Amino acid sequence: MPAVNSVLVVGAGLAGAATAIRLAEAGVAVDLVEIKPDTAALGSGITLQGNALRELRTLGVWEEVSAAGYAFDVTGIRAPDPDGTVVAEIPDARTGGPDLPAAMGMPRPELARILTDRATEVGVEVRCGTTHTVLAQDDAGVDVTFADGSTGRHDLVVGADGLRSWTRRAIGVELETRPVGMGIWRAFGPRPASVTRTDLYYGGPSFIAGYCPTSEDSLYAYVVEPAQDRSTLTPEEQLATMKELAAAYHGPWDEIREQLTDPARVNYTWFETHVLPAPWNRGRVVLIGDAAHTCPPTIAQGGAMALEDAAVLSDLLLSRDALDQDLWDAFHGRRFERARTVVDASNQLAQWQLEHVRGDIPGLMRSIAQLVAQPA
Repeated sequence: MPAVNSVLVVGAGLAGAATAIRLAEAGVAVDLVEIKPDTAALGSGITLQGNALRELRTLGVWEEVSAAGYAFDVTGIRAPDPDGTVVAEIPDARTGGPDLPAAMGMPRPELARILTDRATEVGVEVRCGTTHTVLAQDDAGVDVTFADGSTGRHDLVVGADGLRSWTRRAIGVELETRPVGMGIWRAFGPRPASVTRTDLYYGGPSFIAGYCPTSEDSLYAYVVEPAQDRSTLTPEEQLATMKELAAAYHGPWDEIREQLTDPARVNYTWFETHVLPAPWNRGRVVLIGDAAHTCPPTIAQGGAMALEDAAVLSDLLLSRDALDQDLWDAFHGRRFERARTVVDASNQLAQWQLEHVRGDIPGLMRSIAQLVAQPA
């Protein structure tokens, strides 16, 4: 018998959807609530490395993900010169195993749709446009009041509601999320035939200019600059600013830049980071994914860490017969140091760039690859 019979999952991103799917497949009654009106509104593009693909395969969605995304096995490093000269080609480790690609890019809304469809298929009750307003727990469960006026009682609440987690605040957890000092412009556009992998341009007027293919006909491109207040810019000014910054980068960037024409497909955010010290639970409410740990996307492991949280938490809930301290100790023992190591490495790479120090980027990437190649 599992440690729980009914679970509320808050947030339909990677961590939340994966937790809901795994538990529901095993017969646990799962409610999944998402404050946004549609899960397809969750995010832009995403790079998934092998350890993330491994978890998606266990969720039963690999065929759909493979068809929707764009796989590659090498990352290119280019110079910010007039030709966009390739200076290095780094084979990406197949951290998910030899039968999976090293990496894959795909539109995050499409991944969200695939996971939501899978959750519904296995019996998860999915509700969008609402979240909890009150969590009142006792030794046996959690009484929940929702924004739409409904109520429920659950054995466990999983807060997978992201960087600004309302669940985290609701249980009184104070956590400082700090800016790293970088801001990132992201845009969606058509994929030129020359773009068959992620290429990163270090240097020039910005810290990084890069792109990642997300399907046969699409990509997302990004430029990382010193963090600043860009909130006063109109959408048209945002597009013009990104294209102006990208004008220093060439090779495939020349074609990418010309095809970025839709202001609605450009966004700007700051890199931020935090790690919640263990424990991540307060009684029968637990935080996972970005609610517990988040990092700049410098090594593209944020999504993978969220999926791994879901895998480990679900495994323990299904293999133990009590929601007790032994279960929580086992969860934190498997997740805290691994997540903190990834966050630290992401921040280290960002700090090198802020200080204009190249550092041993391939060595750092190899170290993280060795870590994440091991099952969570």
